[in-house]
Amino acid sequence: MTKRTSLKLTDERQRKLDRASAIVAEDEYDDPPMSVVIDAALTHLIESEQNIDDARDEYDPETIQAIANTSVIGLRYRTSLESRYR
Repeated sequence: MTKRTSLKLTDERQRKLDRASAIVAEDEYDDPPMSVVIDAALTHLIESEQNIDDARDEYDPETIQAIANTSVIGLRYRTSLESRYR
């Protein structure tokens, strides 16, 4: 990952940040800073990977794939987790 000094907010990215902000907010009047929203999203991604790895001992690969596949985490039967971005 390269470090950048600025983050371009496209319309789509702003919509995603707004949705994520609503999830992170404590109530309808809370407006969390973008850094908190980004930290929560990154933490969720990291914890999701760990949860998937842990579930492999208990559930069959097809079940895990059916439940955990997203546009970000793509699962292949027991072989790997891979990001679909980039």
